[in-house]
Amino acid sequence: MAFPHRDSVQRAVDLLGVLLFDAEPAVIAEVLRAHGEPDVRLSASDVVELRAAAAELREVFAAPDVASAASALNALFAKYAGPPRLTNHEEGYGWHLHADAADDGPWGAWLVTSSALGLASLLAERQDVPGGLCASPSCGKPFAHTGGGSPRRYCSPRCATRERVAAHRAPKP
Repeated sequence: MAFPHRDSVQRAVDLLGVLLFDAEPAVIAEVLRAHGEPDVRLSASDVVELRAAAAELREVFAAPDVASAASALNALFAKYAGPPRLTNHEEGYGWHLHADAADDGPWGAWLVTSSALGLASLLAERQDVPGGLCASPSCGKPFAHTGGGSPRRYCSPRCATRERVAAHRAPKP
C-alpha cells in the first residue's frame, strides 16, 4: 500500500531541517513554496510561531520508541487539533484530511497538525517510530522512516559517509 501522507511527512522533515537551525525567512518560504504553498509571505511573528511548532514536532522525531512517539503525537493532537475534516480548499488540491481548526489558521498550528497527521499515519502503518534525528553530532536534522529496509541512523548518505570516514580515521586504541 502506498503511504498517503508521504508529502506532509517530507514537508515536515524539510521544514524542521531549516526551522530548527535558524534559517532566514526567505529560506523557510522557499521550502514552503517547494511543497506547494503558493504566495508565501511570512511575518516575523509567523517565523517565531513556525520555529516554536518545529521545536514541538522535534519531540516526535527524538522519541526513542513507538510508545513515546505516539504519546508525543497524542499530546500535539490534544493541544492543536480540531475535529478531523475533509477539505479540498476549492483550489483543485483534491479531497484530503485536515485536523487543524481552519484552512487559513496560524502557520504554527497548521505545521503541527498537518505534520502530526502524516507522522501518526506513518506510525500506524509501520507500527514503528515515524522518524529520527541524525546520529551525526555535527548535524541532528530530522528524517522520516518512509521506506522498508534497516532502520536509519543518519539524515542523508552524506552524514553517514562523513561519520564512517571519521570513525575510520580516528586513532585506534
